Amino acid sequence: MSHPGTEELEQLRPYLLRYALLQLRDRDSAEDVVQETMLAALEGRARFEGKSTAKTWLTGILKHKIIDLIRRKSREQSLTVDDDGSEADAIDALFQGDGHWQQQPADWGSPARALEDKRFREAFEICAKAMPERNARVFMMREVLEMTTEEICKELGITPTNLWVILHRARLALRECIEIKWGAFTA
Repeated sequence: MSHPGTEELEQLRPYLLRYALLQLRDRDSAEDVVQETMLAALEGRARFEGKSTAKTWLTGILKHKIIDLIRRKSREQSLTVDDDGSEADAIDALFQGDGHWQQQPADWGSPARALEDKRFREAFEICAKAMPERNARVFMMREVLEMTTEEICKELGITPTNLWVILHRARLALRECIEIKWGAFTA
């Protein structure tokens, strides 16, 4: 079993930075957590068992660093849902009076293949960056960082109902955006 070398770790830095930027939307914070990840990897590379790739191992470390940063930031600032109704109006416009979609979702093909598709990932990153920061953060905490409802609610000081509303809005926004952006890539 070989431990990842400094050069191999450094080659993965751009990937880690893109991943962190997608989660945090702040270059300084993303660079900080990537730096912490690299330091942790260098200090702990003797514990690397080779059961996964170096990329997977580093991404796992990075996820924990991002969660730690989000927890620190959430103690400093609480997030709340907008009450102006404008976002709710936009979401309501996607549905008919009986609750059905105004327009049926496009056929996205096999989700497993789509996740491997580079163009899909690019469209996903563009769409995630375009979402309101709160919605993107909650979506990433739940779907990418795999935090539980209880963890997210505690970290952000929100109720489970508020969490599910935010997740619903984020998923709708991603769906609509990905259909447009990914469709442009695949057309």
